[in-house]
Amino acid sequence: MRQPVFITLFFSVFIAVTGVGIVVPLLPVYAHDLGASGLAISLIFGAFSISRTFLLPFFGRLSDKKGRKPFIVAGLFCYGLISLLFVAARGINDLIAIRFLHGIASAMVMPVAQAYIGDITPKGREGFFMGMFNMSMFTSLSLGPLIGGILSTHMGMHWAFIAMGIMAFTGCMASLVCLPPLGKERFNNQNPSAYPWKAFVTDPTFAGIFFYRFAYTCGIGIIWCFLPLLAHIRFQMTSDVIGVLVMAGIFVSGLLNIPMGWMADRYSRKGMVLTGGLLVAAGMGTIGIANGFMELLGGIILFGMGGGISVPAITAMAVTIGKQQQAMGGAMALLTMAHSMGMLAGSLAAGIAMDFFSLDTAFPMAAIFLVISLALTLLLFRIRKKQTESSIKK
Repeated sequence: MRQPVFITLFFSVFIAVTGVGIVVPLLPVYAHDLGASGLAISLIFGAFSISRTFLLPFFGRLSDKKGRKPFIVAGLFCYGLISLLFVAARGINDLIAIRFLHGIASAMVMPVAQAYIGDITPKGREGFFMGMFNMSMFTSLSLGPLIGGILSTHMGMHWAFIAMGIMAFTGCMASLVCLPPLGKERFNNQNPSAYPWKAFVTDPTFAGIFFYRFAYTCGIGIIWCFLPLLAHIRFQMTSDVIGVLVMAGIFVSGLLNIPMGWMADRYSRKGMVLTGGLLVAAGMGTIGIANGFMELLGGIILFGMGGGISVPAITAMAVTIGKQQQAMGGAMALLTMAHSMGMLAGSLAAGIAMDFFSLDTAFPMAAIFLVISLALTLLLFRIRKKQTESSIKK
């Protein structure tokens, strides 16, 4: 069953996330043209993260008890419906409400699909399998902005929304038809009273990867929300050029996920987090001092390289812990919650910086925060190592 499930999920997530990637990088410019302030743009992105953050544990836990397929199919179908709402939007409040609904749909899809992959992953190959699956998300997000920029420039914004809907419905049908019925799934039928939330929260390794994921996606939130504005306002770049910029970093991350996943199964995962985290911080700092397209592109590529090295390592760690606790859906839900919280915090911080200081200040401030966060993550890893050594001596 492993190969058909993997192929179906890879294709469904790839095509659905490509649709999302078409639209999301265009929203900041679209909202700015409607008169939105920096804080309002942050709220458009933040609404998605708020609804997703609160519902991720619920859907992750429920999928451990009830199965994965119903949530994946329903979530992708909602993606398609939400795309049509974007076409009908007439103002900032509409965009905020639609993004809130979008977050609910995402909470049903992404962590559950990752948990499904974790269920079928052989022991000792967590990095490779999760790297392969992560590639579907990164490469689709890299293609999306490029397609969206071309559609918006030459056909209009509404065609980007329509393309997103078509892709979401295609992924929904593929999952409905090709994923096996519930009776053949390998999910965990957990007793609600015994669900191991405390074990996740008190595990220093899981706390470390949670915090790193939060900090890393703070950077993503700033890039997705405000790099398009920086390029548009400061350098007068068009939508298709902005699409290339956003695409570049995600594409690099996607390409690195498979070889870095392979390495995560053989070498130090914590060392990969350190290396990737430093590159992520360097990339964000480079964007902050950029004077043109090539400098922006260089910063984006550095950021993408850092994510491509570190993300397979932390997802492999999460799969290992999820299997130990027999709660893969919960582990992936918490890791995705860190992602959502980071996107929210990053976009809000950058919006406040834009309104009260200048847009340029958001990027170097993010670089400093990433370095501090990486140090805290490594400290948590060190605490776990000492705990392990202490238990062995006993």
